[in-house]
Amino acid sequence: MSEICLTEMYRDCGISDEVLRRGEEVLKKLESRFARIDQIAEYNQLKVLKAMHKNRVDATHFAATTGYGYNDDGRDTLERVYADTFHTEDALVRSQITCGTHALNLALAANLRPGDELLSPVGKPYDTLEEVIGIRPSMGSLAEYGVTYAQVDLLPDGSFDYDGIRAAINERTKLVTIQRSKGYASRPTLSVEQIGELIAFVKSIRKDIICMVDNCYGEFVETIEPSDLGADMIVGSLIKNPGGGLAPAGGYICGTHECVEQVAHRLTSPGLGREVGANLGTNPAFYQGFFLAPTVTAGAEKGAIFAASLYESLGFRVHPTADTPRYDIIQAIDLDTPERLKAFCLGIQAAAPVDSYVTPEPWAMPGYDDEVIMAAGAFIQGASIELSADGPLRPPYTVFFQGGITWYHAKYGILMSLQKLVDAGFSLC
Repeated sequence: MSEICLTEMYRDCGISDEVLRRGEEVLKKLESRFARIDQIAEYNQLKVLKAMHKNRVDATHFAATTGYGYNDDGRDTLERVYADTFHTEDALVRSQITCGTHALNLALAANLRPGDELLSPVGKPYDTLEEVIGIRPSMGSLAEYGVTYAQVDLLPDGSFDYDGIRAAINERTKLVTIQRSKGYASRPTLSVEQIGELIAFVKSIRKDIICMVDNCYGEFVETIEPSDLGADMIVGSLIKNPGGGLAPAGGYICGTHECVEQVAHRLTSPGLGREVGANLGTNPAFYQGFFLAPTVTAGAEKGAIFAASLYESLGFRVHPTADTPRYDIIQAIDLDTPERLKAFCLGIQAAAPVDSYVTPEPWAMPGYDDEVIMAAGAFIQGASIELSADGPLRPPYTVFFQGGITWYHAKYGILMSLQKLVDAGFSLC
């Protein structure tokens, strides 16, 4: 296809020549970074294939089960594929896990008991975990069950406060939770290597402390995962990276056999554990989504880097910066005004394949302290691996952009977000 035809198609899809030209200028400088992302995706693709081959995945594993789900070989084989891919002893991969927060709650509640203490050595956790822990009072929180909470903030430069962590660990410290991605915080996302160093430090103080990593948004961005460097559990959502845009729901917990077994009995019932839980026909999407996940994640990562580079070139503060090494698929951009935040989200919504005509509006979303605006015209409701953007309505009015099942969709969404800012009066000069 000629460049002229492509320009005309973008014009037909609402992108002005001025916005497209600015985007193409930025993209020319990203070729080497994109090549490195493709190399990582190729490595991870082979890693997933190796696990599928080892476990002899075949068409019988795609059969639906109902009721109790006893003897669901497809479900059990998928869990072995996850465990082998992430190099863990065991895994639980279930559609009955409703979201990432649910998966984290299961992992925490299953492995903590009254009188135990939970420690976060990386500062305040993601907003929705505040009620799980009991930082903000909520029905059924860990605090209601007698689990206490301690927190050590990162140092001003974003590094770990090792002295503070050592002082915080006591005889009641049972589990350390490490959030890989930044959530709505301004801190850097943690690399797997950094997480490994933190886990090694915690284990040097007490080997029996369980180290759990909230792995959401980070799967397949690097060639290794936190489970390769000592994490007892890694936890995530299937409507983010590992679902590859196909999983209709679900979550996973990979880790030691003991930790995962505890979670299985919490998810279902004591005495039943992992033996029950019908797949209800989700297995084909789970398997194929996991197979596609490395390349889908690569496309989303390219979108994040493009967004950072484009908006940084326009003078906006971006986190991480355009040239910073990337450890998840999320890009934060400080837009400074609520009007710009709304315009950005309007652009992402307008670029969506579903509900493109809808205008996103801020609302009091459950689990969040501030009103949140969200743009997501997704095939799967709430699927963050699909093109989406959201942000709390509080200064500096930061938008958190992520996803894009294909790189080309991510590119179009980013261009459309800028187009809506330009339409609202922002100057590219």
